[in-house]
Amino acid sequence: MTKKLQNSPLVAALLAASVLGGCTSINLETHTPLSASEAVSLAADENDPMVAQSYLLRSASNFQEAGNHSAARQILKSPSLSSPNPQLLDQYLLLAMASAVELKDSPWAEQLADRLAPSQFQNYQGELVSRAGDLQASTYLLAQRPLDAALTLMAMVDAGITTDVQATQDQIWQALKQTSDTTLSGEAQRLVGYTPQGWVELAAIMREPGATLDSQGRKIRDWQYNWTSHPAASTLPSELLLITTLARQRPESIALALPLSGPLAKAGEAIRDGFLSAFYQDESTAELDINITMFDTNDTAFEELYQKILATEPDLIVGPLRKESLAELTQHAPLPVPVLALNYLPENSSVPAQFYQFGLAAEDEARQIAERLHSENRDQVLALFPDGDWGSRFEQALDNALAENNGKVLDSVRFLNAENLRTVSAGLLGIEASRQRAIDVERTIGLNVEFEPRRRQDADAIVMVAPPTIARQFKPMFAFYFGGDLPVYSPSLVYEGDPAPNRDRDLNGVRFTDIPWILGEENEFRDDALAAFGAIGGQLGRLFAMGADAYQIGNRLTLLQQVDDAALDGQTGRLTMTPDGKVQRQQQWALFQNGTPTHLADVPEPTNGNGSAGEVSPPTP
Repeated sequence: MTKKLQNSPLVAALLAASVLGGCTSINLETHTPLSASEAVSLAADENDPMVAQSYLLRSASNFQEAGNHSAARQILKSPSLSSPNPQLLDQYLLLAMASAVELKDSPWAEQLADRLAPSQFQNYQGELVSRAGDLQASTYLLAQRPLDAALTLMAMVDAGITTDVQATQDQIWQALKQTSDTTLSGEAQRLVGYTPQGWVELAAIMREPGATLDSQGRKIRDWQYNWTSHPAASTLPSELLLITTLARQRPESIALALPLSGPLAKAGEAIRDGFLSAFYQDESTAELDINITMFDTNDTAFEELYQKILATEPDLIVGPLRKESLAELTQHAPLPVPVLALNYLPENSSVPAQFYQFGLAAEDEARQIAERLHSENRDQVLALFPDGDWGSRFEQALDNALAENNGKVLDSVRFLNAENLRTVSAGLLGIEASRQRAIDVERTIGLNVEFEPRRRQDADAIVMVAPPTIARQFKPMFAFYFGGDLPVYSPSLVYEGDPAPNRDRDLNGVRFTDIPWILGEENEFRDDALAAFGAIGGQLGRLFAMGADAYQIGNRLTLLQQVDDAALDGQTGRLTMTPDGKVQRQQQWALFQNGTPTHLADVPEPTNGNGSAGEVSPPTP
């Protein structure tokens, strides 16, 4: 009986072997390779470079159509295509951009971007023009060259080949927001053309510091008047269109619900003072009839308090602070007015519409520590956490954030303030395990062994989540137990908020994240607040800053919720909003040197491209 083997893996392998063994008989103009390796090998043996490159491009296209971009990349990056024939260059670039974007291959995108010009997409015909333009813009963004991406999209609008003008205008604006101030100002002098010059001027006026919502709205309208024929004048980016209408949507009756008596009074008062300071510094409020009503949440049943708040007919409720009250508030869905809660519900809680959450969440800091560890290629860490619920939340958040980039906490230790911290440090670094191994060896061979303990060697860094009094003891012990070469990362908990060089010398070398109110060098709002209230340091200063940001967020809930990538540079960090209404903070970074925090770059600088990611300064009160 004859066996049918036509479709078996063995037959496929034999066919591939026969092809490679007798390549002189293969017609590359009609041959379809079974794998990327086969295509690369056959092309390498072809004497005619034009035939070989045409074959490789056709093969790469076939693999892309089958959804196999990894195979396409292997072909497109093969030696035979290192210098494509000029007649094939456009085809090569189109295929290469498609796979680089699909695979999110940033290094390859950087190489391709160096070979592109913003007008490259115009080399194609028919439907390919639009696709080439989109791929080109995406490649520039992947290569961290947002200005070139914006210029590509501008050229597409001018050429009339974009099908959704509003979406393209929004993309241009987001790309300009990602362009650094240095790049934008440097390129502005060299850009030619009505459309690019108009966009750059619009971006520049939106970056002016200290602008209020009203002033930015007026500047946008003035720009439209001066650039009446500009594509963005008739179709403003969604974010700017919203800014022009936000002043008319601002809440005029605000209920501020905080604990102003009892054990949490100092925290409530700091938030209140920050909120009111931001309000009184908002010059645009002079033209509005805004009323802020205070409610003390201490010693009042929340249901009773909530009814009192609603009786004032507020446009916005800010507060409460306690998680228990937040949980009760969510039971009143649907909410009649927006609520900006000053804390966060537990994960996976049901969140009603018009319910927003903002606070100094430990999870935000854990996420930023994980991001920095990954950016510095330190994905295997040891960690110290304080015992209790807060430490558990931080540990869980750090675990989750590290896992997103295949990092992990190799080992973690909980500590109590009264605990023997020397023992904790030795256990974390594996010293006790090293000693035990030596003891086991001595018992096995029956002889004393000269022994010098060694720390575990698989860790890249230490995450130290500890208050200053404890951290100042831990850091020297890391060096004592042979871990002095491991970099240490901490949240804001490690810093009291006021310079204390003599006490903090033991923290030298520790990298930590904290809010701009604490670390920012130039801060007019903070300077004015300190002049009015005196010293506002430590945690109370952070809560004051949180109150100031709560005022700003309350005026911009619509912007943060509805516009992708909308952000607010606040006193507690760069603020953005998740789809479920949670405000997330991106803080700043510092390094202890000589007992004093010194500023660190927020993210590693790109090695090439025409500028690092920047931002448009949002309006401040």
